[in-house]
Amino acid sequence: MQQKLPLSFPKDIDSNVGIVNVATVPKRSPFRYPGGKTWLIPEIRKWLGQGKNKPHLFIDIFAGGGIVGLTVAAEQLSDHTFLVEIDPDVSAVWKTVLSDDAHWLVEKIITCPMSLPFIAEVLSSSPKNTTERAFQTILRNRTSHGGILAPGAGLLKYGENGKGILSRWYPVTLAKRIEEIWKMRERISFFQADAFDIMKQYSGRDDTTFFIDPPYTAPGKSAGRRLYVYNEIDHEALFDAASGFQGDFMMTYDDTEAVKKMALKRGFTVRAIPMKNTHHAKMLELLIGPPKHVL
Repeated sequence: MQQKLPLSFPKDIDSNVGIVNVATVPKRSPFRYPGGKTWLIPEIRKWLGQGKNKPHLFIDIFAGGGIVGLTVAAEQLSDHTFLVEIDPDVSAVWKTVLSDDAHWLVEKIITCPMSLPFIAEVLSSSPKNTTERAFQTILRNRTSHGGILAPGAGLLKYGENGKGILSRWYPVTLAKRIEEIWKMRERISFFQADAFDIMKQYSGRDDTTFFIDPPYTAPGKSAGRRLYVYNEIDHEALFDAASGFQGDFMMTYDDTEAVKKMALKRGFTVRAIPMKNTHHAKMLELLIGPPKHVL
């Protein structure tokens, strides 16, 4: 049976050091995703490198922009990767880029006439199929403020260097990222599903590792209601589900006392790790893992 590998948690945290420069991390997702985990990638590599055997199955259970699952697949840190997401718009993108329809999406991104009238027309239309929905979602994500897909998000006004809506629209770069995902489609499976259903289905497998990054709705926090369409999570039930995993897992959460209590109540290990938010402010996020293994 595969051991549950503990996260290694130092006693002292210096929030002024150790913050990852995200510019050094390969960008693999076509999304600009609020709460994305690009900054966590070095920790993911160390975490999955602890064991003698890489996981057979790695499940990114709240995939969103999918940077963790994509990195695991690209760097072959597991034999196979599941991306799980319930949002139908985000799901349309993953379904498309992992199918032969990815070629249509790439061509659409490369050739579309980017302008405010064009964006308004696409975003106000009703997609006829999954591929059109995928393009609409990518367009909204790349031109909205903060990449927010939830209702009420406005379009970029100034963007980088005053470029407005064009400041986050890199057609050639997006096309390359989608093509790279398509090339490794045999190592990735996507499921539009409720996270709890997938966790229940695979919790008894000791060859499976879970990455759990729920929406920003931890007790005492409300950002998730603004950032995500599907933002309601039963956190106690989520922690209970993780308690039943036979394989390894890592959870990421906002640094709150309520979250720490839920983790410690179940004997989980808790580590605070420094990072920068979208406004470049230094803050701590919690990494939560299974109880420490006693040799």
